[in-house]
Amino acid sequence: MTSATSDSLRVLLHFLQAKLLRFRSRALLRAWQGMQLRRFLRRSLPGLPYYAQMRGRGMAALPIIDKQVMLTHFEQFNTAGIPLADATACALRAEATRDFRPELEGISVGLSSGTMGPRSAFMVSRRERLKWAGIMLARVLTPAMIRQLLMGRQPLKVAFFMRANSNLYDTLASRRIDFRFYDLLQGVEPHLAQLQEQAPDILVAPSKALGWIAGAQLDGRLKLAPVRVIAVAEVLEPEDRHLAEQAFSQSVHQLYQCTEGFLAYTCSHGVLHMNEEYLCVEQDWLDEQKTRFMPVITDFTRRTQHFIRYRLNDVLRVRQQPCPCGNAALALEAIEGRSDDILWLVATDSQTLCPLFPDAIRHAVAILPEAVPDYRIEQRGRLLHIATQGDDRLAYECIATALGQVAKRHGMRRPECVQSAFVSSAPYTKRRRIVCVSRADVSKPDCVADHV
Repeated sequence: MTSATSDSLRVLLHFLQAKLLRFRSRALLRAWQGMQLRRFLRRSLPGLPYYAQMRGRGMAALPIIDKQVMLTHFEQFNTAGIPLADATACALRAEATRDFRPELEGISVGLSSGTMGPRSAFMVSRRERLKWAGIMLARVLTPAMIRQLLMGRQPLKVAFFMRANSNLYDTLASRRIDFRFYDLLQGVEPHLAQLQEQAPDILVAPSKALGWIAGAQLDGRLKLAPVRVIAVAEVLEPEDRHLAEQAFSQSVHQLYQCTEGFLAYTCSHGVLHMNEEYLCVEQDWLDEQKTRFMPVITDFTRRTQHFIRYRLNDVLRVRQQPCPCGNAALALEAIEGRSDDILWLVATDSQTLCPLFPDAIRHAVAILPEAVPDYRIEQRGRLLHIATQGDDRLAYECIATALGQVAKRHGMRRPECVQSAFVSSAPYTKRRRIVCVSRADVSKPDCVADHV
C-alpha cells in the first residue's frame, strides 16, 4: 500500500468516525467527553513537563492557562520538546518565502496573525493533519458533495483565501479534491482570473475578502456558482454577509478555526456548534445573564501541542433556543470578536463601568437608515474615536448617534465621541472595527458626565 493510499484511508476513517460521532442528548455527550478526558489526562499529562507536579489530578484541579503562559512555557506544552524560537523561525521562513511545505522534525508549524499581542505558533503532526482533514470534510460537505467526491467525474473544487497557507490545509488536496490556496498577501484582484477558471464548489475566505469577492460577482466581473460559501478567520460582518448572500443566493456558513484548533462549525441549519465531540469547552461567563462567555478549551485529541484548560479571549454568544438539527453540542448565536472588542461605558445610575458588546454596536450601525462606509471605533479612556472611510463627516455623525442610542438602550450614559482619520488595512490583515485600547477612569468626575 502506497503512502498516499494509506493517508486517504486514514482521512476516510476519520471522516466516517466524525459522521457517526453525533449526540442528540447532552448527557450522552458529557459522558463521552468525560471518558475521553480521563483517558487523555492519564496518557498525555505525564509526558508534559509543565504538569510534572500535577499527575493524577482531575480536570478541575488543573490550572487555567492563557496565551502568555503558553508562550512563556512553549517547550513544556509540546511532546516534541520544540522551543518557541525554533518553531517561530521555521514559520517565519515559510511566511517570507511563501513556501509553507517545510516541516520541523516532521511537524508542520504555522503562526497566528498576531492581532492580539505577540504571535503564537501552532504545531501538528502528520497523523493530526489527516484526522483534521477527515473531521473538516465531515463538517463541511453536503450529501451531494460527498456523492461528487466518491462518484463524480470532476474533482470537488475548493478555493481557499487566507493570509498564509499550511500543510494542515493542504492535507485536503488530493486527486478527488482540487484545493487551491489564494494568497491574500497579493490582495484579491490578482486572483480573479484563476478563481473564475477554477469555478469552485466551495469558497472559503475571511469576511473582508468574502465581501470583496461578492462585490466583484455583483459587478459582473465574476460568474461563480459555489455550492457552499464559508467565512473564516475573522468576525463575519453584517454587510459582508449580506453581499455574499446576495451575490451567491445562499446563506453564508462559518468555521471557527484558529491556532488553538478546530473549535466550531455551522450545521445544515446555519447554526454554529462547538466541536465538543473532540474538545471540552468550559464557559468563563462575561455577564450575569450567562449569554456571553470566553471559552476555556481542552482538546483531548491532539498529541503534539497541547491545549489543556486554555482560555481564549474570544467572546461567544450562546444560542437560547435548541437547534433544529438536534445536535447536542453547544450552539452559538455568534462569535462576536475578542474580549478587547468590548467597549466599557458608564452606567446611567452609577459610576460603574458596564460592557457594551460588539454585536450590539454592529447591529446598531447595520440598521442605520443610510448605509455608512467602512469604519473603526476605538475606545481610549472616556473618548470613542470614530474613523470612517473617506473621513466622511455625515457617516461619523450617524455612527456617533447610533452609539448614543444603543448605550441608552443598555442603561449606559451617552459616550463622548471624536472623529479620527481613517487608515485602510491591508487585504491580508484581520479586520478589527471595534477595539478598546483603554477603559475610562471612573475615579475622575469628568469621566462620568453624561455627554450629549
